Amino acid sequence: MPSNAPKTIHQRAESFPVGAALALVGGFLDAYTYVSRGGVFANAQTGNMVLLGLRLADGRWNDALYYLLPIFAFAAGVLLAEWVRAALQRTRLFHWRQAVLLLELVLLFGIGFVPDGALNPYVNVIVSFVCALQVESFRTLHGLAYATTMCTGNLRSGTELLFRYLKSRERVLLKNSLKYYGIILVFIAGAVLGMFATGVLVERAVWIPASLLLAVLILLHRREPEAF
Repeated sequence: MPSNAPKTIHQRAESFPVGAALALVGGFLDAYTYVSRGGVFANAQTGNMVLLGLRLADGRWNDALYYLLPIFAFAAGVLLAEWVRAALQRTRLFHWRQAVLLLELVLLFGIGFVPDGALNPYVNVIVSFVCALQVESFRTLHGLAYATTMCTGNLRSGTELLFRYLKSRERVLLKNSLKYYGIILVFIAGAVLGMFATGVLVERAVWIPASLLLAVLILLHRREPEAF
């Protein structure tokens, strides 16, 4: 007998393939900036804040600024993503997330032409800015809050859902828990890919995540009927 319960419809931006592609980008960029751009995490601003505090404690003011800039860039990226959403939310020409992805893609493609060296601090600022745009614009996976550029929250949510499943045996809880763990595994895979690709391609390795963003941009080209 067919169920009369309404089906839950999600935007394509909340699909697992999109989330997995973005998590792959997130892991890749963290490895890219750490391996080839001076040991800075583009996504993990908590790590940069710890390193900032250590430099301040040592009185190494110039080094402290090196970690402060990506933090400010990340905050600026969040602000811009919210501005783009407010400005383009009602347009029917394209989805506002497509505009964000296009900006990310252009910035990452340009970074590939910047050689490793003296300009690394500026590259890290741009990559942190890009990561902030992404994490602010893509925040739900099938209605679940998650992140594509960091994993602490995903690990907490996935493990909480796993505990609730073990207690209640509701399969939907296990399914949702596995979604979080799946995103974490893809993020780790992105970091592995980022390390090896950067070792071979150096600064041009960033064109790989740029290509992934292009694929997501194409995937989102067909818009769903839901309200934006």
